[in-house]
Amino acid sequence: MRKTHLVGTWPGLSAPNAIATALQRVGAHLLRMTDGETGDRSLWASRTREWLRVNPDVELVHDGVYTGYGTGPLFRVRDGQTLDPANLHLNYFPTFAESFPAFKYLRDRAGHSDIRFQVGLPAPFDLTMLSFGLDVATSDRAISEAWAQATVDQVNRIVREADEPVVFQIETPASLVAMARAPEEARKALAERLAQALHEVVAGTPDGTHFGVHLCLGDLKHQALAELSDTQPLVLLANAVATGFPPGRILDYIHAPFAAAEKPGSFDEGWYRPLEALALPSDVRFVAGFIHESLTIDDHRRLLDMIERFARREVDVAAACGLGRRPDPAQAWDAMDKAVALITGT
Repeated sequence: MRKTHLVGTWPGLSAPNAIATALQRVGAHLLRMTDGETGDRSLWASRTREWLRVNPDVELVHDGVYTGYGTGPLFRVRDGQTLDPANLHLNYFPTFAESFPAFKYLRDRAGHSDIRFQVGLPAPFDLTMLSFGLDVATSDRAISEAWAQATVDQVNRIVREADEPVVFQIETPASLVAMARAPEEARKALAERLAQALHEVVAGTPDGTHFGVHLCLGDLKHQALAELSDTQPLVLLANAVATGFPPGRILDYIHAPFAAAEKPGSFDEGWYRPLEALALPSDVRFVAGFIHESLTIDDHRRLLDMIERFARREVDVAAACGLGRRPDPAQAWDAMDKAVALITGT
């Protein structure tokens, strides 16, 4: 049965307010959900970067604010130092501990006890690129390994604390942007390397841990960092993620973008044709991120038909990225309403 997926953030004054709103609007059509990632968490990894300002292992190279891509602060590891995972401030466990009880209470009161709590995890490669720069991310494996260990430590704390399964969504715009920019002949090997880095995080978690993967093109200020010339890069990366997924861990879904932030999806059938090579296991849900504020519901039905025809499978429906990054909250509610209409046929 078709479902919808909320990538991570959506408007709300607080976590309880955001949770209650999403349950009321789309709760019957969700398999999992976050707490809305409200406040400064709507800026994705920016909170994590800000805590590097007090990390004893690093120093500030260039200061900045988050007005666009490449404008935030940039850091370097101090001479003679290594990046200690224990000094990296990842707030996944504290926010989980705060929001999880509220989520369970509101979910159960709404009659949707089958919905699982979702925790967003920016990928180590992405955290390295954002905080230390692309050159460091591609040349200094030790920094990404430190982020990976810190991430695994947080996941393991959550798994120990939770009294029911939680879904961890690994989020990697940097991987799909790299795929989009790579020469076509280099993409398959690149996809395998990028997927292996994600697998290393997954492998450090307990057996039975549930995961999803969010592929993205960036949505800062509702602007994308790159565009796809067709769906081949996301197909290669999705296939590589699913292939060799660490045994004992469960890949629930892969979410992929079919729009680029403010730019809606293409209506050119050729753009979707590479989906014929999508090779996910039947128990891994494929979430198509194509819901867009500028398109009508009839437009969305056309796009859904093309995606499913070439992918040769039913897909879940979603926006390309988090709904909390839209310039107007009404656009978030519009996306939720369109998802319900696509699912129910109304």
